[in-house]
Amino acid sequence: MRLQRLALAMAGMGLLAASVVSAPATAGTTGSKPWSDRTKQTNTTKAGTACLVSTAFPGAAGTVSEADVIAGRPAEGLQYDAFKFVGTRANASWYLASNAALTQFYYYGLLLQGGNLYRHTTYIYEDGRAPLATFKKVGSGWTSFKTIATSNLNTYNARHSFLYGLNSNGSLYRYSIVGAGIKSYGSFPGFKGFKAMTVISENAAYDTLLMTTTAGALWTVRIPTAASTKPILKRIRTGGWQNFESLVVENCGNRGGLLIVGVDNNTQTGTLYAMSKANGAATALTGYGPIHDVVFNGVDTVREASYYDQLVGE
Repeated sequence: MRLQRLALAMAGMGLLAASVVSAPATAGTTGSKPWSDRTKQTNTTKAGTACLVSTAFPGAAGTVSEADVIAGRPAEGLQYDAFKFVGTRANASWYLASNAALTQFYYYGLLLQGGNLYRHTTYIYEDGRAPLATFKKVGSGWTSFKTIATSNLNTYNARHSFLYGLNSNGSLYRYSIVGAGIKSYGSFPGFKGFKAMTVISENAAYDTLLMTTTAGALWTVRIPTAASTKPILKRIRTGGWQNFESLVVENCGNRGGLLIVGVDNNTQTGTLYAMSKANGAATALTGYGPIHDVVFNGVDTVREASYYDQLVGE
Protein backbone atom coordinates (compact mmCIF):
# COMPACT_ATOMS: atom_id res chain seq x y z
CA MET A 1 0.00 0.00 0.00
CA ARG A 2 1.23 3.49 -0.84
CA LEU A 3 0.38 4.74 2.64
CA GLN A 4 2.64 2.13 4.26
CA ARG A 5 5.56 2.80 1.89
CA LEU A 6 5.34 6.54 2.43
CA ALA A 7 5.18 6.24 6.22
CA LEU A 8 8.21 3.96 6.37
CA ALA A 9 10.21 6.14 3.99
CA MET A 10 9.40 9.32 5.90
CA ALA A 11 10.34 7.80 9.26
CA GLY A 12 13.60 6.47 7.80
CA MET A 13 14.62 9.88 6.42
CA GLY A 14 13.65 11.73 9.60
CA LEU A 15 11.02 13.74 7.74
CA LEU A 16 7.47 14.38 8.83
CA ALA A 17 5.34 11.29 8.39
CA ALA A 18 2.17 13.35 8.84
CA SER A 19 1.97 13.98 5.12
CA VAL A 20 1.19 10.38 4.23
CA VAL A 21 -2.50 11.06 4.80
CA SER A 22 -4.38 10.71 1.54
CA ALA A 23 -8.06 10.21 2.42
CA PRO A 24 -10.47 12.97 1.38
CA ALA A 25 -12.28 14.82 4.15
CA THR A 26 -15.22 17.08 4.68
CA ALA A 27 -15.21 20.58 3.29
CA GLY A 28 -12.79 22.92 5.07
CA THR A 29 -11.57 26.48 4.88
CA THR A 30 -12.03 28.28 1.58
CA GLY A 31 -8.95 27.61 -0.53
CA SER A 32 -7.97 24.43 1.33
CA LYS A 33 -6.77 21.42 -0.64
CA PRO A 34 -8.24 17.91 -0.76
CA TRP A 35 -6.45 15.12 1.06
CA SER A 36 -5.32 13.55 -2.23
CA ASP A 37 -3.10 16.61 -2.77
CA ARG A 38 -1.25 15.85 0.45
CA THR A 39 0.05 12.60 -1.02
CA LYS A 40 1.18 14.43 -4.18
CA GLN A 41 2.97 17.02 -2.07
CA THR A 42 4.71 14.23 -0.13
CA ASN A 43 6.04 12.72 -3.33
CA THR A 44 7.48 16.01 -4.66
CA THR A 45 8.21 18.99 -2.42
CA LYS A 46 8.49 17.19 0.88
CA ALA A 47 10.79 14.51 -0.48
CA GLY A 48 13.29 17.22 -1.39
CA THR A 49 13.44 19.14 1.88
CA ALA A 50 13.50 18.42 5.60
CA CYS A 51 12.79 22.05 6.47
CA LEU A 52 9.03 21.83 6.73
CA VAL A 53 6.55 21.97 9.61
CA SER A 54 3.34 19.92 9.59
CA THR A 55 0.66 21.35 11.86
CA ALA A 56 -2.82 20.53 13.15
CA PHE A 57 -5.22 23.11 14.57
CA PRO A 58 -8.33 21.72 16.29
CA GLY A 59 -11.21 24.14 16.74
CA ALA A 60 -13.76 24.80 19.45
CA ALA A 61 -16.66 23.77 17.19
CA GLY A 62 -15.61 20.16 16.61
CA THR A 63 -13.43 20.10 13.48
CA VAL A 64 -9.68 20.02 12.89
CA SER A 65 -7.64 21.43 10.00
CA GLU A 66 -4.05 20.73 9.02
CA ALA A 67 -1.37 22.58 7.07
CA ASP A 68 2.21 22.13 5.92
CA VAL A 69 4.54 25.14 6.16
CA ILE A 70 7.64 25.20 3.96
CA ALA A 71 10.59 27.49 4.66
CA GLY A 72 11.26 30.19 2.10
CA ARG A 73 10.63 33.80 1.22
CA PRO A 74 7.70 34.05 1.27
CA ALA A 75 6.86 31.21 3.64
CA GLU A 76 4.61 28.80 1.73
CA GLY A 77 1.59 27.22 3.35
CA LEU A 78 -0.50 24.30 2.12
CA GLN A 79 -3.79 23.88 3.99
CA TYR A 80 -5.92 20.74 3.76
CA ASP A 81 -9.61 20.08 4.18
CA ALA A 82 -11.06 19.97 7.69
CA PHE A 83 -12.57 16.81 9.15
CA LYS A 84 -14.77 15.96 12.11
CA PHE A 85 -13.11 16.05 15.52
CA VAL A 86 -14.38 17.28 18.92
CA GLY A 87 -14.43 20.72 20.48
CA THR A 88 -11.24 21.37 22.47
CA ARG A 89 -9.59 24.20 24.37
CA ALA A 90 -5.96 22.96 24.45
CA ASN A 91 -4.01 20.30 22.56
CA ALA A 92 -0.63 18.56 22.52
CA SER A 93 1.41 17.14 19.62
CA TRP A 94 -0.07 14.58 17.24
CA TYR A 95 2.10 11.48 16.72
CA LEU A 96 1.76 9.15 13.75
CA ALA A 97 1.97 5.43 14.54
CA SER A 98 0.75 2.10 13.17
CA ASN A 99 -0.23 -1.38 14.27
CA ALA A 100 2.39 -4.13 14.20
CA ALA A 101 1.20 -5.44 10.84
CA LEU A 102 1.46 -1.97 9.23
CA THR A 103 -2.12 -2.30 8.06
CA GLN A 104 -3.58 0.58 10.09
CA PHE A 105 -2.12 4.04 10.60
CA TYR A 106 -3.32 6.57 13.12
CA TYR A 107 -2.45 9.76 14.96
CA TYR A 108 -2.67 9.95 18.72
CA GLY A 109 -2.33 12.80 21.22
CA LEU A 110 -3.75 14.45 24.31
CA LEU A 111 -6.30 17.27 24.54
CA LEU A 112 -8.31 19.23 27.08
CA GLN A 113 -12.08 19.58 26.90
CA GLY A 114 -13.44 21.58 29.81
CA GLY A 115 -11.86 20.17 32.95
CA ASN A 116 -11.08 16.76 31.44
CA LEU A 117 -8.00 15.29 29.79
CA TYR A 118 -8.64 13.04 26.77
CA ARG A 119 -6.52 10.96 24.45
CA HIS A 120 -7.57 10.92 20.81
CA THR A 121 -6.78 8.20 18.29
CA THR A 122 -7.44 9.42 14.76
CA TYR A 123 -7.42 6.69 12.13
CA ILE A 124 -6.33 7.52 8.58
CA TYR A 125 -7.16 5.61 5.44
CA GLU A 126 -6.10 5.27 1.83
CA ASP A 127 -9.40 4.06 0.41
CA GLY A 128 -11.30 7.37 0.24
CA ARG A 129 -12.73 7.46 3.75
CA ALA A 130 -12.29 10.57 5.88
CA PRO A 131 -10.06 10.29 8.96
CA LEU A 132 -11.99 8.92 11.94
CA ALA A 133 -11.25 10.38 15.39
CA THR A 134 -12.04 8.47 18.59
CA PHE A 135 -11.64 9.73 22.17
CA LYS A 136 -10.98 8.27 25.61
CA LYS A 137 -11.07 10.16 28.91
CA VAL A 138 -7.87 9.70 30.89
CA GLY A 139 -8.25 12.24 33.70
CA SER A 140 -10.22 15.04 35.35
CA GLY A 141 -9.35 18.14 37.35
CA TRP A 142 -7.72 20.05 34.46
CA THR A 143 -9.90 23.18 34.53
CA SER A 144 -7.08 25.46 35.72
CA PHE A 145 -4.59 24.36 33.04
CA LYS A 146 -4.08 26.88 30.23
CA THR A 147 -1.97 24.90 27.78
CA ILE A 148 -0.31 21.49 27.48
CA ALA A 149 2.65 19.96 25.63
CA THR A 150 4.17 16.48 25.37
CA SER A 151 7.61 15.01 24.86
CA ASN A 152 8.19 11.61 23.29
CA LEU A 153 11.69 10.13 23.44
CA ASN A 154 11.77 6.78 21.67
CA THR A 155 15.31 5.64 20.87
CA TYR A 156 17.02 2.26 21.10
CA ASN A 157 18.66 3.08 24.46
CA ALA A 158 16.28 5.55 26.11
CA ARG A 159 12.53 6.12 26.33
CA HIS A 160 10.28 8.56 28.12
CA SER A 161 7.04 10.41 27.56
CA PHE A 162 6.06 13.46 29.62
CA LEU A 163 3.02 15.70 29.67
CA TYR A 164 3.62 19.32 30.68
CA GLY A 165 0.76 21.51 31.86
CA LEU A 166 0.94 25.27 32.42
CA ASN A 167 -1.43 26.13 35.26
CA SER A 168 -3.13 29.45 35.97
CA ASN A 169 -1.73 29.23 39.53
CA GLY A 170 1.72 30.04 38.09
CA SER A 171 3.22 26.55 38.23
CA LEU A 172 4.37 24.20 35.49
CA TYR A 173 3.30 20.60 36.14
CA ARG A 174 4.89 17.45 34.73
CA TYR A 175 3.31 14.01 34.34
CA SER A 176 4.85 10.74 33.26
CA ILE A 177 2.97 8.94 30.49
CA VAL A 178 3.27 5.15 30.64
CA GLY A 179 0.99 3.36 28.22
CA ALA A 180 -2.50 4.70 28.83
CA GLY A 181 -1.63 5.94 32.32
CA ILE A 182 -0.75 9.47 33.51
CA LYS A 183 1.25 9.80 36.76
CA SER A 184 2.20 13.01 38.55
CA TYR A 185 5.93 13.72 38.24
CA GLY A 186 6.31 17.00 40.13
CA SER A 187 5.69 20.71 39.58
CA PHE A 188 7.72 23.90 39.34
CA PRO A 189 6.67 27.37 40.55
CA GLY A 190 7.65 30.65 38.91
CA PHE A 191 5.73 30.47 35.61
CA LYS A 192 2.97 32.98 36.33
CA GLY A 193 3.77 35.27 33.39
CA PHE A 194 4.24 32.53 30.77
CA LYS A 195 1.85 31.99 27.88
CA ALA A 196 2.69 29.63 24.98
CA MET A 197 4.92 26.57 25.13
CA THR A 198 6.15 23.66 23.06
CA VAL A 199 8.87 21.01 23.37
CA ILE A 200 12.06 21.64 21.33
CA SER A 201 14.41 18.96 22.65
CA GLU A 202 14.01 15.38 23.88
CA ASN A 203 16.87 13.26 25.17
CA ALA A 204 17.64 10.86 28.00
CA ALA A 205 18.88 13.56 30.39
CA TYR A 206 16.30 16.32 29.88
CA ASP A 207 13.48 17.86 27.88
CA THR A 208 13.60 21.49 26.79
CA LEU A 209 10.52 23.68 26.35
CA LEU A 210 10.36 26.84 24.27
CA MET A 211 8.06 29.32 26.07
CA THR A 212 6.83 32.89 25.67
CA THR A 213 5.68 35.37 28.28
CA THR A 214 2.71 37.70 28.14
CA ALA A 215 5.21 40.56 27.88
CA GLY A 216 6.72 39.00 24.73
CA ALA A 217 9.96 37.41 25.92
CA LEU A 218 11.14 34.07 24.48
CA TRP A 219 12.72 31.53 26.84
CA THR A 220 14.05 27.99 26.89
CA VAL A 221 13.21 25.86 29.92
CA ARG A 222 15.42 22.80 30.32
CA ILE A 223 13.83 20.23 32.64
CA PRO A 224 16.04 17.30 33.72
CA THR A 225 14.31 13.93 33.60
CA ALA A 226 15.09 13.24 37.27
CA ALA A 227 11.96 14.00 39.27
CA SER A 228 13.60 16.14 41.98
CA THR A 229 15.68 18.50 39.81
CA LYS A 230 14.72 22.09 38.98
CA PRO A 231 14.36 23.64 35.52
CA ILE A 232 17.10 25.77 33.98
CA LEU A 233 15.73 28.90 32.27
CA LYS A 234 17.56 30.90 29.57
CA ARG A 235 16.16 33.97 27.88
CA ILE A 236 16.56 34.06 24.10
CA ARG A 237 14.83 37.37 23.35
CA THR A 238 13.38 40.09 25.58
CA GLY A 239 10.33 40.95 23.44
CA GLY A 240 8.36 40.60 20.24
CA TRP A 241 6.60 37.27 20.90
CA GLN A 242 3.55 38.43 22.86
CA ASN A 243 1.00 37.93 20.06
CA PHE A 244 1.48 34.19 19.70
CA GLU A 245 -0.88 31.75 21.43
CA SER A 246 0.89 28.74 19.89
CA LEU A 247 4.44 27.75 18.96
CA VAL A 248 5.08 24.78 16.66
CA VAL A 249 8.60 23.58 15.88
CA GLU A 250 10.36 21.06 13.67
CA ASN A 251 14.00 20.06 13.19
CA CYS A 252 15.75 21.73 10.26
CA GLY A 253 19.20 20.68 9.05
CA ASN A 254 21.76 18.57 10.91
CA ARG A 255 23.07 21.08 13.47
CA GLY A 256 20.11 21.22 15.81
CA GLY A 257 18.35 24.09 14.07
CA LEU A 258 14.59 24.51 14.14
CA LEU A 259 11.76 26.02 12.20
CA ILE A 260 9.24 27.80 14.44
CA VAL A 261 5.65 28.60 13.48
CA GLY A 262 4.15 31.25 15.75
CA VAL A 263 0.35 31.48 15.55
CA ASP A 264 -1.74 34.53 16.48
CA ASN A 265 -5.28 33.34 17.23
CA ASN A 266 -6.72 36.85 17.09
CA THR A 267 -5.77 37.30 13.44
CA GLN A 268 -5.70 33.55 12.58
CA THR A 269 -2.27 34.06 11.03
CA GLY A 270 1.10 32.38 11.35
CA THR A 271 4.67 33.66 11.14
CA LEU A 272 7.68 31.50 10.29
CA TYR A 273 11.13 31.72 11.92
CA ALA A 274 14.35 29.74 11.72
CA MET A 275 16.32 29.29 14.94
CA SER A 276 19.79 27.90 15.59
CA LYS A 277 20.38 25.36 18.31
CA ALA A 278 19.20 27.10 21.46
CA ASN A 279 21.91 28.91 23.43
CA GLY A 280 20.27 31.67 25.43
CA ALA A 281 20.78 35.22 24.13
CA ALA A 282 23.37 33.93 21.64
CA THR A 283 20.70 31.97 19.77
CA ALA A 284 20.34 33.07 16.14
CA LEU A 285 16.81 33.83 14.92
CA THR A 286 15.74 34.60 11.35
CA GLY A 287 12.24 35.74 10.45
CA TYR A 288 10.67 34.47 7.21
CA GLY A 289 7.55 36.58 7.62
CA PRO A 290 3.85 35.73 7.32
CA ILE A 291 2.75 32.28 6.19
CA HIS A 292 0.65 32.64 3.06
CA ASP A 293 -2.50 30.69 2.17
CA VAL A 294 -3.22 29.25 5.63
CA VAL A 295 -6.01 30.33 7.99
CA PHE A 296 -5.03 29.11 11.46
CA ASN A 297 -8.57 28.94 12.81
CA GLY A 298 -8.09 26.53 15.72
CA VAL A 299 -8.02 27.12 19.45
CA ASP A 300 -4.32 26.32 19.23
CA THR A 301 -1.84 24.80 16.76
CA VAL A 302 0.35 21.74 17.36
CA ARG A 303 3.07 19.69 15.70
CA GLU A 304 2.35 16.58 13.64
CA ALA A 305 5.25 14.12 13.50
CA SER A 306 6.15 10.48 13.39
CA TYR A 307 6.28 8.57 16.66
CA TYR A 308 10.03 8.16 15.98
CA ASP A 309 10.93 11.80 15.16
CA GLN A 310 12.91 13.26 18.05
CA LEU A 311 13.46 17.00 18.56
CA VAL A 312 17.05 18.17 19.07
CA GLY A 313 16.70 21.95 19.43
CA GLU A 314 18.93 22.31 22.51
